[in-house]
Amino acid sequence: MSRSPRNTVILAKIEATPGVDAAPVGATDAILVSNQTINPLNATNIDRNILKGFFGGSEQLVGNAFVEASFDVEIAGSGTAGTAPAWGPLLRACGFAEAVTAVTRVDYTPISTGLECLTIYYYDDGALHKLLMARGDASIKMGSGERPVFSMKFMGIDGGLTAVSNATPTLTAWKTPLAITDPNTGDLTFGCTYATGALTGGTTYPSKGLQMALGNKLAHVPLLGGESIDITDHVMTGSCELDLTAAQEVTFMTGVKANTTQSIGLLHGTTAGYKILVHAPKVQLINPKKTEFNGRRLIGYDLRVLPSSGNDDLRICVL
Repeated sequence: MSRSPRNTVILAKIEATPGVDAAPVGATDAILVSNQTINPLNATNIDRNILKGFFGGSEQLVGNAFVEASFDVEIAGSGTAGTAPAWGPLLRACGFAEAVTAVTRVDYTPISTGLECLTIYYYDDGALHKLLMARGDASIKMGSGERPVFSMKFMGIDGGLTAVSNATPTLTAWKTPLAITDPNTGDLTFGCTYATGALTGGTTYPSKGLQMALGNKLAHVPLLGGESIDITDHVMTGSCELDLTAAQEVTFMTGVKANTTQSIGLLHGTTAGYKILVHAPKVQLINPKKTEFNGRRLIGYDLRVLPSSGNDDLRICVL
């Protein structure tokens, strides 16, 4: 009988002990995904290169190996302010801490120690791939006219492959996102300050939205008796395209040439429990470029998203 990639179910659960199967279940740990892929064995094969008295190759030995899984998840709140969203565990395994302020908000900020990890069960229509100690990287895509998503990629220790029926997923915790449109999303704000779930001050500019990449450096560390998946660093980057007057373009160019940094903020959503706020306190704009959008001149910039006082490069706040 044929199998279909649409019959995919993915579960993920934070591991209490890194590398020990957290045994996620469909009722509480199912992930609502799109654009999913899996590399079931990323192995460094070892060529024996032996001589047999005649021409021909020899088999390779499977060496150090890990499993990779990639997918997109939609960015939406939990529907209740102060309740963590369903994608929270995924972001925690990408090097972020989760701080819940009851009935108000949930904040996600980067950390450099005490990083968490996941057990991921990837059901591919009857084939279960297990990723242990899974840690990942992600990009935030909040472009105008699109749905907001995290594009995520995880590496995990190979926990084996078995033939088993798919888990039955419960996906009610995953809420439908709002599209990135003018009624749903504010302008990009430069020079703003974040405090207790709000942005204040700064100057707003019409834009095509915001793209950011966490830039996590993932490493498979195949030590004998101590195999692990590590996040060893992160270098956050991004991009934006702005609708600027000629005078504003001149001001921005002056800042680019002077290596100036400034904050950037964006608030998406209109209803409590569904709002997503993104704030980066120290961003350098580089590589200005001229772009065109429906006959209108826009000015694009690449972004260097930098820490200010440490572990504060980026804040994602669910309100």
